[in-house]
Formats: sequence, structure tokens, C-alpha cells
Amino acid sequence: PGLPRRDFLGLSLGGALGLALGSPARLFAQERPRAAKLPGFGGAKRCVVLWLNGGPSQLETFDPKPGHRNGGPTKAIRTSVPGVELAHTLPRLAERTNRIALVRSMSTREGNHQRARYYLHTGYVPSGTVKHPDLGALVCQQLADPDFDLPSYVNIGGPAPGPGILGVTYAPFTIGDPRKPVQNLAPPRDVDDARFRRRRALMGELGKGFAEERPGSETAAYDAVLAKADALMHSPRAKAFDLADEPEATRALYGESAFGQGCLMARRLLEQGVKVVEVQLNGWDTHRDNFTRTQALCADLDAGFSALLDDLAAREMLGDTLILCLGEFGRTPRINGNEGRDHFARAWSLALAGGPIRGGRVVGATAPDGTRVVDRPVGVPDLMATVCHALGLDAELTNYSKEGRPLTVVDAGGRPLRELFS
Repeated sequence: PGLPRRDFLGLSLGGALGLALGSPARLFAQERPRAAKLPGFGGAKRCVVLWLNGGPSQLETFDPKPGHRNGGPTKAIRTSVPGVELAHTLPRLAERTNRIALVRSMSTREGNHQRARYYLHTGYVPSGTVKHPDLGALVCQQLADPDFDLPSYVNIGGPAPGPGILGVTYAPFTIGDPRKPVQNLAPPRDVDDARFRRRRALMGELGKGFAEERPGSETAAYDAVLAKADALMHSPRAKAFDLADEPEATRALYGESAFGQGCLMARRLLEQGVKVVEVQLNGWDTHRDNFTRTQALCADLDAGFSALLDDLAAREMLGDTLILCLGEFGRTPRINGNEGRDHFARAWSLALAGGPIRGGRVVGATAPDGTRVVDRPVGVPDLMATVCHALGLDAELTNYSKEGRPLTVVDAGGRPLRELFS
């Protein structure tokens, strides 16, 4: 009875949801009807984010520059779309480019990892007074079923910025290596269901006095987290986290890496009704030995991304699943003295697929030396607006911070990329 309430969470369910209970700000949502003038609005019902943590080199992935000294040793290969080439490090994706749309003209101003990661996840530059919700939380706010017995937002391989002002109930369920069992998903072996229920009832009794003395959003969020953890631990859908159920041949197609197996887990979770899954591939901060390191990273990306495309298509899920593949920025066209590339936010690339996205499209272009955008610059608000359009989200829905500051889902000026839908 003398335990602090926060400690009780860790002792009871092992922090099963991996959520830190902060001080969630008040949330108010204001609906603003939004006319969908472009085709494809709401064509996607779920989303996968393939997050390339550290800033992938566009010249070794989606925008190679063979023949120029800035291109280094990276070669370009033909794809399934005439006239479109990818780096030779992505041969399987090259065969599937007809399903992929490339944006080669991303142009941002944040060259710091932490700030840029926040910006690309939330659509807003960091602010010292407001914690903006990330994309996964925003999607779940509008699309997720609050009574769903799995987490609607799952992060595989590393943390994401999180729900910010939306509060702890929209935080992602984060797991580490998908090749290992998810910790605390089941009770200890000597705790059967009857004993588990008695423990839960005891927790409820012990917490009554605390709740009565400290009513409010934090206490309510705490109880909601416990209820969600309970539901997850007893849900038959939780089998989606167990990759041992998959045939060895299927697992091999995704590759043996944590990223590849994370992509497989993402497909399994989407099948069960999860709305957003982010799978992280770490290691792209290639200031040194860029070409050797990106080749290994691209092998994992190529296998996982390609297998996910094929698997979703075979299960007739690709048509309503949006895939977004990106990092926080790109790498410098100029090769440094350590055979590496440094941070570069001025002109870089990303890829989208699935849902209403038209495969085989290329938006924007960079100069032959890769140093600047020469056609159709795209900013983060435009990217967020594009994702919202594909998922059918109200981009103008307004949330309010604790201080009363209004925050629309998409920052002012963001417009969907029309080329990807028509």
C-alpha cells in the first residue's frame, strides 16, 4: 500500500506498454469538414512507416548520380519503370518500382538528428513549450477503435516522439528486436488466469483511495493504460507478435535482419487490425565509410521493403495500406575525407507506396551534382498533407495544448502532392 502509484505499474505488468506517464495536457478536438478535391482521399486504412534512422544517403538509394564525382562508386540500375533508375544497392526494389512513388525533391532546414527526427514525425519543428503528437498518434486519434484489444500504434526497433499533447493513451507500444519474444506479454508461469484476476482486483482496491484523492486526466490515463495492458495480455490477436507461426520460407523472404523481421511483424499486426506500425532500421549516420555501410544497410532495406510489398499485394492488402519509407534528412553530395557523407537537408529523397499512391511516379528532381532541388521542392507540411489525404484524415482538425495553443494536424501551407493521386 505504501508503493508510489507509478512504481506499482512497473511491478504489476512489467511496464507492458512501455509508456511513461507524464503530465498529459488537456485535449480538445474541433471538427472542421474538409472537402476532398483530389482522387484517392481515404484510400488507405492503415499505415507502415519504414524509418531509416540516421539519415540515409539519397545517392546510394533513390537518387543516384553515376558519372559525377559526387556519385562516388554507386552505380544506377534500370527499374520496372522506363527512364527511372535506382542505386544498384536496391535490385529487388528496382523490380518493384512500378509499385513505388519517389519524391526526389524533399527540402528541409533541420540538419540536427533529434530536431529533424521530431520534424519528420510530427510535421512541426521542436518547440520548448509544446510536445506535438507524432504521425502514429494523429492517425490513431482519427481512425483507431478505442476498444481495440491490441495497441493501435506499434513501434518496432526504437522509440518515436510519441503522442505529445494527445496524452498517454495514444502512445505507441514499443518493442525492441522482433526476433525475440515480447517481454511481459504473458503472466509468469505460476500465475493462472484466476490468480491474475485476483491480483488485478487487489490493484483496483489499493488504487481507489489514490484515485479519489487525485482525480484528473493523469489518474484516468493510468487506469486506461492498465486496462489496455490487461486486454493485450489476454487477446488472441497477440499471436501476431510471435513470428514462429510464420513459415520459414516467408521469414527468409524478408531477410534475417531485425528490420526485415520487423517488416514481417508489421504485416501480421496490420492483418489483426493495428492502424500504424513503424519499423526502424538504424545505422544510416554514415560520416565514415559510407559506401560499405550503406551497401549492407540497403541489403536489409531491399529485402524487407520488397517482401512487404509482395506479401501485402498477395493478401490483397496493399491497395489500402500506405507505406512511407524515409529518414530525417539525406547526406551531402560531396564525399568527405573519411569516404563518408555528412548531414544534408537541402535536397533528399523518400519513397511511398500502397493505398491510393500511384506507383511508378517520380516527384521533383535534383541537379546533376545533387546539391540542390531544381524541380518541385517538397516540404514537410506537404508530406504530412499527402499522408493525411491518403489516409482520409482531417488535416485541419485542431488540438489544443495545455496553454490553449491551437495545433492543426498539418501545419499551415501544407498541400498534398497531386502527382501521386492523379
